[in-house]
Amino acid sequence: MNKPLRRIALFCGLLVLALLIRDNWLQYVQADTLKEDPKNRRVAIARYATPRGDIIVDGDPITGYAKSDDNSLNDYKYKRTYKNGPMWAPVTGFASQAYDATQLEKLEDGILTGNDDRLFFRNTLDMITGKPKQGGNVVTTLSLAAQKAAFKGLGDKKGAVAAIDPQTGAILALASTPSYDPSTIAGMTDEKEWKALQKENNPDEPMLNRALRQAYPPGSTFKVVTAAAALENGLYTDADSKTDSPLPYNLPTTRTPLKNEGPIPCKDATMRVALKFSCNTVFGKIGADLGRDKMLEEAEKFGFNDAKIDTPVRAAASNFSKTMDKPQTALSSIGQFETAATPLQMAMVASAVANDGTLMKPYMVSKVSTHNLDVIEQTEPQEMSKPLSEKNAQILQSMMETVVNDPQGTGNNARISGVTVGGKTGTAQHGVGNSEKPYAWFISYAKLSDNSSPVAVAVVVEDGSANRGDISGGGLAAPIARSVMKAVIDSKK
Repeated sequence: MNKPLRRIALFCGLLVLALLIRDNWLQYVQADTLKEDPKNRRVAIARYATPRGDIIVDGDPITGYAKSDDNSLNDYKYKRTYKNGPMWAPVTGFASQAYDATQLEKLEDGILTGNDDRLFFRNTLDMITGKPKQGGNVVTTLSLAAQKAAFKGLGDKKGAVAAIDPQTGAILALASTPSYDPSTIAGMTDEKEWKALQKENNPDEPMLNRALRQAYPPGSTFKVVTAAAALENGLYTDADSKTDSPLPYNLPTTRTPLKNEGPIPCKDATMRVALKFSCNTVFGKIGADLGRDKMLEEAEKFGFNDAKIDTPVRAAASNFSKTMDKPQTALSSIGQFETAATPLQMAMVASAVANDGTLMKPYMVSKVSTHNLDVIEQTEPQEMSKPLSEKNAQILQSMMETVVNDPQGTGNNARISGVTVGGKTGTAQHGVGNSEKPYAWFISYAKLSDNSSPVAVAVVVEDGSANRGDISGGGLAAPIARSVMKAVIDSKK
């Protein structure tokens, strides 16, 4: 072979080698990336070529499917439908032919479409027997009764509810209002409806999942964390010894007085009395006496500053500052300054106290299964942390129960006949210089006669229509928490 031909042959060989390398790179290294690329229309076609599997609550589907109503879009044969969509939107998210998917619909898309590798055997059997391909099911931990109570309780108010089973971490309710119906944006021709839901066109942000994705100043509900820090660090060892709490009390290194809400008995008050009347001076001084590092350590044991709380939908991180000075530490310890928490986070605080100091990892998917209910994966409860010893948790329980049961307590509206309820109210400042109407908070748990705790709840209400003087955790949020707790308890009878 002459020299020019050898060169041509070598060049062609290199081209073939490059082609083989590129082909293998695409098929094996970049396969998943290309498969998930939003510009890959085949993904959307596959997603809607067959009916999606269902998201299940209490044994019944809260989702469905329908034939696409636009025959010109025959690539997309089916679209998603929802039963009571606005109530369940914070759980399901949406699955849209035009706008992709969110939350459980997105995270469990492989199971719901039937494309998950774990369904390969089932799909192969169906193909052999001539059955059409079907998506699998996602079984949630949600309680229909609790979700109904939460959604009805919020009504036309702006706010959110999160409820957890303290013993397992199973999420029982996630409600957020105002909400939206995911069915209205499920098709390819829903641009008008989509635009109407966007933040720039709707300041109420109906698509915002306030239960998981909105962090609010928690106000006095955070005093439960501060009380836990005091007990865990030995600053005070019981609920009924007097604290070192002068009145008036100036923030450390300043001449700025930390004020209480009215003439309440906070001077040297016990922690029980201080929690019952929600004394800013007592808990602000506890935070300052413990110092930033000890307060930060305790807050993080409850889940603050954790950016990876996946339920599996990821919750926004709740914040407790790592760079505070002494006066800021005092303010942060009563839920002010930069302290911020999601409703899920504050439900976790209540659940850890109720569960004798053990915080369980929150989750909302119990299991995933094939369409004929063969279980593919089951979620097992996991311990997340131990914010309190059992002894200190029980001391804090007795304090929270005083808030609800004592005639002078701020949580009387959460009482349930025949049930032990512990709680804490909060009215969180909002806006520059507290210029906006405050947020109303309530966190609580219920205990049955056998001392088991089936539910812990956090409620936040942003009620812009209420008179400023009428906004309180005990007045607006506690009745909602009560209805959710009662719904869970009644559903177990």
